[in-house]
Amino acid sequence: MKLGSPFRPRLLSALLISIFLGSAPATPAQERGELRIATSYKLMTLDPQYANLNENTSLLSHIYERLVYQDENLELKPGLATSWRPLSDTQWAFKLRDKVRFHDGSAFDADDVVYTIERIRDFLKPPSGGFRSYVSGIKAVSAPDPLTVLIETDGAVPNLPLFFSSLFVMNRPSKGFETTEDLNAGHPPNGTGPYRFESWSSGESLRLARNDDYWGGKPAWSKVTFRVIENPAARVAALSTGEVDVADAIPARDVASLKERGARVASVGAARVNFVQFDVARDTLPGVTDKSGEPIANPFKNPLVRRALTLATDRGILVDKILAGYGTAAAQVFPNGLPGTSANLLPEAPNYDEAKMLLAKAGFPDGFNLVLAGPAGRYPGDAESLQAVAQSWARIGVNAQPAAAPFSVFNTKRAAGDYGVWYGGTSGEAVDIILHALLASPDPGRGTGALNFGKYRNEAFDAMLARAESIAVGPERNAALAQATELVMADQPIIPLYHFHHIVGYGSRIGSYVLHPRGWTTAMQTLPAME
Repeated sequence: MKLGSPFRPRLLSALLISIFLGSAPATPAQERGELRIATSYKLMTLDPQYANLNENTSLLSHIYERLVYQDENLELKPGLATSWRPLSDTQWAFKLRDKVRFHDGSAFDADDVVYTIERIRDFLKPPSGGFRSYVSGIKAVSAPDPLTVLIETDGAVPNLPLFFSSLFVMNRPSKGFETTEDLNAGHPPNGTGPYRFESWSSGESLRLARNDDYWGGKPAWSKVTFRVIENPAARVAALSTGEVDVADAIPARDVASLKERGARVASVGAARVNFVQFDVARDTLPGVTDKSGEPIANPFKNPLVRRALTLATDRGILVDKILAGYGTAAAQVFPNGLPGTSANLLPEAPNYDEAKMLLAKAGFPDGFNLVLAGPAGRYPGDAESLQAVAQSWARIGVNAQPAAAPFSVFNTKRAAGDYGVWYGGTSGEAVDIILHALLASPDPGRGTGALNFGKYRNEAFDAMLARAESIAVGPERNAALAQATELVMADQPIIPLYHFHHIVGYGSRIGSYVLHPRGWTTAMQTLPAME
């Protein structure tokens, strides 16, 4: 059975890397008017530091920038910081880029970085999935001069620069901290990025205008309009008819027809994982019953049940049929070969006989009923994946009723505890970032478990992860992360399903579209066609 091909990072030229750092300078022949993008990403807030979701980080990256940038191989590159170095185990110095200005004309300096860190650490009260975990270990931050930031941490944080590759820098206001409500109510976003904010209609559109004073060069597009089209078929139709120039999250099944109609397609393996997650904390769960419909004790507390469902999951169907080969079967949080992954963890073919034996041993010889929740239209093949997983589980007597909903609805209900088991997905800057958020025990003080909605706890894993995170970036740290991953995946708190490939389609006005494994959709990745 084909379970997907190994992950192979794409290498980009220096010119294309410069696109990601900011915006490729436009030449007169390249310069165009409005760029129209159909996106699956529904921007939920104009606060760049509120929620760590791709729809926010992707779209707001036009307006705001980070100190450090992560390139297509997940290596760190200078952004608003030109260099950084550790002064000791608990001290770092960051040197900032000179002559950078915010959209309101004010100069960017170290005080803005201090404000950014303090706002995230001390002021914001975001939902799960916020950025506080990235700065929770920062004890003090200061600005000895306008272009230097000194950071003191509570303990050793050897990957602190990696954390800053996720944090957008905001301009310090004249007094106090800006609230999320104020930013959403009309305070114009004020960043240093290649595009300025024009207007936003929640769930419908985001309009941007070129920042002609951008430090990285004049952007190629004078205007950019993002149209939120959550339905994949509608995005494909908008691209096919020329209503938009770019459409993201193209379903693999539509690639051939798009090419027949003259569109071009770009794809890249995603630095992310889609998975099934279990609620292992509560005694009983909504939607989980015996075959007669009566509530039962939470079966997912038993690792034998979790293992049985893993063995009853056919990843090959997901990758080969639903994703049409635009994906890689998963056994851990990142595709094999990326830093911190384990070469020992490989996807398994289903074994229904063994799965039935494990269920019987766990006390469920006849199986049970459950509702399998998930988003519809957020990830490639998400609704179809729910159906496929349900069909696989039915072969061992577990009757799963798929319940797909728009992501905003699903996300709200999941956070409220309305589900007992669900399909989800997450991406991150590195393996340890995902392990820290998705599988580490929830601990607001340490900032762990922000995405651990199942409330899974494993003290041995927590200790191994903490040790790995204390090691400087390099082979030793990668090996420690791989060992921690092996330990936690043996307990099956989640079922890794696949690493899908990001697929973007584009029309005749576009010369090329450069994809990033983090799955961002930006105007900076879009080069105009040459005349």
